[in-house]
Amino acid sequence: MPDEPTFVIVGASLAGAKAAETLREEGFSGGIVLLGDETERPYERPPLSKGYLLGKDEKSSIYVHEEGWYREHGVDLRLGVTVTSIDRTARQISLAGGGAVSYDRLLLATGSSPRHLRVPGGDLGGVLYLRRVEDSERLQAAIGGGGRVVIAGAGWIGLEVTAAARESGCEVTVVEPEATALHRMLGPELGGMFTDLHTDHGVVFRFGETVSEFRGSGGQVGEAVTSSGARLPADLVVVGIGAIPNVELAADAGLEVSNGVVADERLRTSDQSIWAAGDIAGAFHPLYGRRVRVEHWANALNGGPVAARSMLDRDVIYDAVPYFYSDQYDLGMETAGLPEPGSYDDVVYRGDRQAREFIAFWLSGGAVVAGMNVNVWDVNDDIQALIRSRRQIDPARLSDPDIPLTDL
Repeated sequence: MPDEPTFVIVGASLAGAKAAETLREEGFSGGIVLLGDETERPYERPPLSKGYLLGKDEKSSIYVHEEGWYREHGVDLRLGVTVTSIDRTARQISLAGGGAVSYDRLLLATGSSPRHLRVPGGDLGGVLYLRRVEDSERLQAAIGGGGRVVIAGAGWIGLEVTAAARESGCEVTVVEPEATALHRMLGPELGGMFTDLHTDHGVVFRFGETVSEFRGSGGQVGEAVTSSGARLPADLVVVGIGAIPNVELAADAGLEVSNGVVADERLRTSDQSIWAAGDIAGAFHPLYGRRVRVEHWANALNGGPVAARSMLDRDVIYDAVPYFYSDQYDLGMETAGLPEPGSYDDVVYRGDRQAREFIAFWLSGGAVVAGMNVNVWDVNDDIQALIRSRRQIDPARLSDPDIPLTDL
């Protein structure tokens, strides 16, 4: 009787953990080795800039599985382990400090890392980034006493940290090169709404500027200098200027890499024995007819299981509508689709924009390409159905709250 195969997952992340779970649910009885370079077992990252950062969620709530789950399901979870290389010919990965693990099939779920701000003073104490549990804990302690906070970047991470800092009593200034908050993610229309939300909560924005230098004394940051020469006092700086996919391992192994690890609609890479999921996967998306790389929670949650089924030669295609959510102050929202500037020619609203209880639809050629529900719930599935339909819809019907979305 031949030995059972071993599937190795590099990245003890949400995507990696859900892939391991799905392999067992699908009846795979071979070996599963799950490797992570963090010392924490797999956890979800959204709470790090939301409930956990605010001190509202217990640490136990962030984990993907209970502590004993991996052992009980025969998953060889190895933490604090760095994979240094992949030998595709031998089907073997090498580990830092020595040792190797052989695989029959391999899943890469190595995630992404914060983009660093390379300016003078960037290594001063108090200049923080948010990606891991310890980052969130350090940041929670730093904002807990109030003080002056400068946020570099008005993206999702920057704004969620901004909200947490304001709720903790900090004075917050946000420096952003674009014309509005979330400009590259949502365009100026909805980006302007988020700008107003934070302005209403006392946040100061400096648009059209970047941080050019940090200054301080005793190794601790004391101010941020912007491209206009403005000097902003800072007891703490949080840099949120985007993330970079961790593709070095794949690139060094000779896999095709281009804004992520290139994968097909089954999440298979250019090597037929290797798959990619989560932040690093630049996979062909049937809905868009092109490769798409998404860095949000839902992509890891949904992509990991699809990769697992694909590794088992199930007939699967990864075509989930991109989805993300955010909580800031008393505003909660969900977004479906990719409402990037240039992808739409109109924005239609349904509901009360002044009260921030509405749905926004981004349209291209009369068809819905993305939608956001703001403090309106149980409609995101309908919005996703509208996006999938690709139908041209009368804007007047789209904006009429008396017409159910299901009728469209």
